[in-house]
Amino acid sequence: TGGSLKDSFLDEGFILDKKIGLGQPKRIENAKILVANTAMDTDKVKIYGARVRVDSMAKVAEIEAAEKQKMREKVQKIIGHGINCFVNRQLIYNFPEELFADAGILAIEHADFEGIERLALVTGGDIASTFDNPESVKLGHCKVIEEIMIGEDRLIHFSGVEMGQACTIVLRGASEHVLDEAERSLHDALCVLSQTVNDTRVLYGGGWPEMVMAKEVDGLARKTPGKKSHAIEAFSRALQSIPTIIADNAGLDSADLISQLRAEHHKEQSTAGIDVISGGVGDMEKLGISESFKAKQAVLMSATEAAEMILRVDEIVTCAPRRREDRM
Repeated sequence: TGGSLKDSFLDEGFILDKKIGLGQPKRIENAKILVANTAMDTDKVKIYGARVRVDSMAKVAEIEAAEKQKMREKVQKIIGHGINCFVNRQLIYNFPEELFADAGILAIEHADFEGIERLALVTGGDIASTFDNPESVKLGHCKVIEEIMIGEDRLIHFSGVEMGQACTIVLRGASEHVLDEAERSLHDALCVLSQTVNDTRVLYGGGWPEMVMAKEVDGLARKTPGKKSHAIEAFSRALQSIPTIIADNAGLDSADLISQLRAEHHKEQSTAGIDVISGGVGDMEKLGISESFKAKQAVLMSATEAAEMILRVDEIVTCAPRRREDRM
């Protein structure tokens, strides 16, 4: 939060929403990263829920020392991988963090699972949970790890990652609501992009395809005798509801616009659609408004199938409740 939407930017590399701990290196070059999901919080005896019967406090200290030793051995195994950055999904307690700092290793704790999965993917490493066989663990690599400030937040920036194309989009906004809305819009845009890469066919937008289809379907209804023509007409009306909704959402007079649009589409090779910016009918080709053919096809198919299902279940057969027998 903070800043305006115009301050949003695309950054090369990967940004993890975490802070670098105290006494740890703030910048690492040519990083070798071990991404892990392991418990690093057992250097103290957890009294809650544990029953330990001892005859003196010295014994408790011995148990704590043994736990510490176990943790020291685990940290040594991790350091043995020849790394200079350790990212863990779970908490890292003070003692192991201290050992990492002494070894000059940057330790990042409690990285959320989505973030850590992406980080492993982007840096080309695996998520490890055991450390006995360093040769079988695939480490992640990147050129520079450093702490950056965006607004008032400190974040960790991994640049020059294995997957060279990996980028992070940083959204800025005045409040959480604005950011949520921006994120949803961005998600929609990325989904459209991914679908368009799979199927590159596009159509004009602004209700143009629906009006073209409605015109053709109307023509078919006029040629069809009998009751079928009513169903075909209803399908044509349903198609026209999309441009109507586009106009209503933009706060325009949909009845007036749809009649104008229909008149335009009776001309040959019309590319007219709703231009919500000017609030009238515009040329979709000149305005450059288009949408994915695949998405449009999916909408049409699923809506038709849903309507067919509802028509098939036109009468629900109910069963008369079983009468209670008089048991007296």
